Amino acid sequence: MNLILLALGGSIGAISRYLLGLAIMKRFPSPPFPIAMLIVNLLGAGGLGGFFGIYYKSIPLAAYEDPLYLTIGIGFFGAFTTFSTFSVEAVQLYNKKKWAKLGTYVFVSIVGSIICFLIGFKLGKLIV
Repeated sequence: MNLILLALGGSIGAISRYLLGLAIMKRFPSPPFPIAMLIVNLLGAGGLGGFFGIYYKSIPLAAYEDPLYLTIGIGFFGAFTTFSTFSVEAVQLYNKKKWAKLGTYVFVSIVGSIICFLIGFKLGKLIV
């Protein structure tokens, strides 16, 4: 049953990432750096933080057997956000020697994701 929940959340997360990425790329066809995945990853980090804040009120160390965490935390948000695409896009900027854009993209992606997670977590704790 756990694998089914994981697959369900993951498929919805992957489809959501794809559709949102397309919508962002359509809205911003020539961004200065890979903005679609940046936005998706920041939203995903904030969403996962919100989930932890609402559901757990803490950051549990052992939630891997919790069906809701499997579905939403690992499945949905694991598939919605993408470190692999971030890595590809960072290497593309590196290969093009776009140092300032690379630095900005990496910094905002990593630090921004942590900040978004914390904001989501704190707001989630306030909701319920």
